[in-house]
Amino acid sequence: MRIEILGTGCKKCTQLEQNTREAIKQKNLEAEVVHVMDTNEIIKRGVMKTPALVIDGKVVSQGKVLTVEEINTLLS
Repeated sequence: MRIEILGTGCKKCTQLEQNTREAIKQKNLEAEVVHVMDTNEIIKRGVMKTPALVIDGKVVSQGKVLTVEEINTLLS
């Protein structure tokens, strides 16, 4: 599983990454987590609001910090 956090490194982006890592840990999953900070790459994916969460190439959330519980639901 590949999970990407799209965002420029702001506080909200960092929080989403932390929540994502915690959700992965709780689910005992093996996943590669990548934080994409390149603005051009973010725009190329059609994301206009950050932070965004991408799971296996699919944008599942943008513009908000998901809770650990919300991320767990998406990982199920």
